[in-house]
Amino acid sequence: MDALTFLREDHKSVLGMLEVLDGAPGGTGAASSGLKTMVTNLVIAESQHEAIEEQYFWPAVRDAVENGDALADKAVEQEQLGKQLLQRLEDGEPGEPDYQEALQQFVQLGRDHISFEQEVVWPQFEAAVSREELVKLGEKLERAKKIAPTRPHPDTPPSPAALKTVGMVAATVDHIRDAATGRAADNPPDPQIH
Repeated sequence: MDALTFLREDHKSVLGMLEVLDGAPGGTGAASSGLKTMVTNLVIAESQHEAIEEQYFWPAVRDAVENGDALADKAVEQEQLGKQLLQRLEDGEPGEPDYQEALQQFVQLGRDHISFEQEVVWPQFEAAVSREELVKLGEKLERAKKIAPTRPHPDTPPSPAALKTVGMVAATVDHIRDAATGRAADNPPDPQIH
């Protein structure tokens, strides 16, 4: 599967979660609504997605697109803010004011970020690379997602080198913690093309 198809399917999954989470219940109703499970799904999906983009997609954009550095810098800045919001969700509980605020901020940021990628970055990237390059990058993204971190790690530098070293240690610890706590069952499936 080519890189943009893989990322598009990932985005569809996230957008579906954002739709459900937009206007999620607050206060005492939030704790009993199943919000925590849905947000855990979002945290896992987004943590994996952003990690693989920062490892492989944004470096490819930097190399292939004339203004690739500026595009990647803007996207990574959005992703870093997103990781901080996801960490607030990881640390909080549904119904708490900070949790609800972080969730609503993430819903908006997530939509804005996906729109930026799909409408601004992807057309330029697709015009700059060959079909073969898109397929090779898609294969890398698919492989990387299976072992990507499942938590946000906002303090890990968003550089490909850091993510391929420190990030991989963090990912291993995440997967062990997920297995030990049962959180692995909340891991959303990878995109499948039919």
